[in-house]
Amino acid sequence: MKKTVVLLSALLLSACVSSPTTTPQASQVAPEKLGLSGAAAPQFPDEWWKAFHDPQVDRLAELVLAGNPTLQGALARIRAAEAQLSVARADDLPQATLDGQEQRELFSQNYIIPPPFGGTYQWFGQVEGNLSWNIDFWGKQAAIIARARDNAKAASLDAAAARLALSGALAETYINLLLAYEDSDIAAQTVAEREGILTLTQGRFNAGLENASAVEQAKSLLALARADQKRTAAQRDMDVHAIAALAGQGAAAYGTITRPAPHLDTALPLPTALPADLLARRPDILAAEARIDAAAKGREAAHADFYPNINLAAFAGFQAIGLSNLLTGGSFTYGAGPAIHLPIFDAGKIRANYAGATADLDAAVEAYNGAVLDAVRQTADAMTQVASLESQRGDQQAALDSATRAFALAETRYRTGLSDQIVMLNAESTLLTAREQLATVVASSTIQRVTLLLSVGGGFNPAEQDPDQTKSAAADISPNTDIAKD
Repeated sequence: MKKTVVLLSALLLSACVSSPTTTPQASQVAPEKLGLSGAAAPQFPDEWWKAFHDPQVDRLAELVLAGNPTLQGALARIRAAEAQLSVARADDLPQATLDGQEQRELFSQNYIIPPPFGGTYQWFGQVEGNLSWNIDFWGKQAAIIARARDNAKAASLDAAAARLALSGALAETYINLLLAYEDSDIAAQTVAEREGILTLTQGRFNAGLENASAVEQAKSLLALARADQKRTAAQRDMDVHAIAALAGQGAAAYGTITRPAPHLDTALPLPTALPADLLARRPDILAAEARIDAAAKGREAAHADFYPNINLAAFAGFQAIGLSNLLTGGSFTYGAGPAIHLPIFDAGKIRANYAGATADLDAAVEAYNGAVLDAVRQTADAMTQVASLESQRGDQQAALDSATRAFALAETRYRTGLSDQIVMLNAESTLLTAREQLATVVASSTIQRVTLLLSVGGGFNPAEQDPDQTKSAAADISPNTDIAKD
């Protein structure tokens, strides 16, 4: 007996010492530490891309938002979350079933059924209607329903975030397609210029004013320009392929995507400082916050397992030996009463589940913190890029104007014999670089303006969300609800 007591004591002590923590360890990052001091972000229209005044991008955006597999997957997750919410709500209501069975059975001679049935084979059957209802004294089922509701809200916000991300990806790819067209134009212009240089150099060689090396140099540069022209054409085709894939379309759609014609200088009311309402404007942040709420409710549900579980149960039906007796009045039976389940010793299983739910809450908080910090960095980076690229644009335009004049002068001097070929080729190389860089700066500036627009929420309107569902989960994260003690 003493050995048994010692063994049980050792087991209890071991479970107590090795049990995981049930106190939350993580806390949400404080908004005042993020430097969100600017004015509220402007509210953009839901279809913000229409500001480009390009019918083609409007058509493609409609296709992307209707047929992209990523968005459709997000919508499917919404439906799954809503189904789980319906399941949780159903579990909180009374449940009724109708069960029946009939089986051939050898009855024991030494059990509750005496002879003449005991020791013989008989048909034994029953048909019962059962009613059960879980009385939610400790709020476990309510917490499960609230968790399912928050998960459904998070899934809905995930879909809104996916919609924003896809519209941004379309805009970026569309601007890249425009840049590929402009690069193709630059490549074609370069080919034409180098054909002219080759003709000029060949004429000077024929006149004895230039050597064969200069002719070969001109031929080499023309071949490089033609190769670059083919490269830009391939890039243009790949951007078309990317846009079609975003729209959920295959190769049949390639021919329907033509040269973009957006108004790149469309004025968008973009913030110049980190907006004070940044966290409330982004669906990904709100989704992370909803998952904190869901994890907190899951922790509450796990906490309720420490208390008794009380059910009400009732049944009514027929039980009989012999097929002919089953549905007779004498076979009628019924019963009703409460049922209670109280955990006494479970080797630490309930505490471990509670600790796991606490860990899930900590993970949700840290995921939220990561999303917040990424949002702040992304917005700050976009504001820096927008300001820098707008400033660079003027410098690049000035560089292109000067390079154009320099090349014209160098070509004239070479044609008249006042300078050699190297000077003209250097000027032409500078002109090519200036053209490419200006096109890149203009496209990058537009892409960064779109990035900034999306960083502060784009066309997402948080006012459309249920205000009762947008509160912080901070109140639900309290170490005071810890129950287990060593």
